[in-house]
Amino acid sequence: MRLLSKKITATFFALSALSFSFHINAAVPKEIRISLSSAGEGGKPRVGGSYIASAQARGVLEQEFKKDGIKVTWLFFPGAGPATNEALANGKVDFAVQGDLPSIVGRSTGLKTKLLLSAGRFGPVYVVVPSDSKAKTLADLRGKKFSNFKGTNGQIVLERVLAKNGLSNKDLRIISQDTYSARTALATGDIDGTITSPWSLEARGVAKRLVTITDRTVSPLSSFWVTESFEKQYPEVVQRVVTTLVKQAQWSSEEANRTAQYKLWAQSGIPFIDYKKDFDGEPLKNRLSPLLDEFHRAQIDDAVRIAKASRLIRRDVETKTWYEPKYLNNALKTLNLQNYWTQFNAKGQAK
Repeated sequence: MRLLSKKITATFFALSALSFSFHINAAVPKEIRISLSSAGEGGKPRVGGSYIASAQARGVLEQEFKKDGIKVTWLFFPGAGPATNEALANGKVDFAVQGDLPSIVGRSTGLKTKLLLSAGRFGPVYVVVPSDSKAKTLADLRGKKFSNFKGTNGQIVLERVLAKNGLSNKDLRIISQDTYSARTALATGDIDGTITSPWSLEARGVAKRLVTITDRTVSPLSSFWVTESFEKQYPEVVQRVVTTLVKQAQWSSEEANRTAQYKLWAQSGIPFIDYKKDFDGEPLKNRLSPLLDEFHRAQIDDAVRIAKASRLIRRDVETKTWYEPKYLNNALKTLNLQNYWTQFNAKGQAK
């Protein structure tokens, strides 16, 4: 009887240890899959223009999770935000940097995500035309062939630019091209205009600026999100990802790292001069803030309004419960960065 009791006790402890082992294993994933909803020129596995691009180039998440044996996989989609939505629908992505429109479209169709961080804001907007174009104003492009990457946040930007100039998308012959194709078509004169960074194109003498807009409420907005399923299963991992990225955002926001960061971004194939001209003149803290402030929320709401009015989505998108700020708030507190970045109001003004 005593021998049987010992066997039962030993079996109980063995099963308990096995159960505990399963619990530990389930607490962390084997892989973290992050989509950047973009790719460098010619499909290069590099992008620029954000602190998350810098995080990928510097390998900070890989360093954070190396000790746990967790693989960090970066997914680059030349098809941008729509391609990320397809990957999300197929269960192939856990986190992503995505522009406002495709993330809104995804949510409107039932894709479950939580917004964790702001990933890009305040960029200047340029309407660029071939160097031999006779156009003097945006109105001169009526009936002309204009390239825009449909389904991306560039489509929201174009709607804002046109509205600001008293026009609509019906005034242009809009064709859909990715950024790399549009820049090539601009240089060859196959299109009459597009929205892109003009500097390296101007330096080559193949294009020129037609319109420059510095209104912050016109500029593209992107966010960093996590799938609801991943967040529910691995909240501690989500916190570590966010904290690591917020720490990277601090590095990226330091003026001493400006030139080094431009060089990292230039690995994407977009020349150094484009980043320097686009980012110089404004504190990096403003451009590379991770805050989910009033400005971010107002821009998302405005993008929803534009998408609905343009029939890009079929039903309203509720945005208040889309945000999950606790991870950002925890990271700011842990890193003592509560007052490091400025909060901006809905008009893009410092609060």
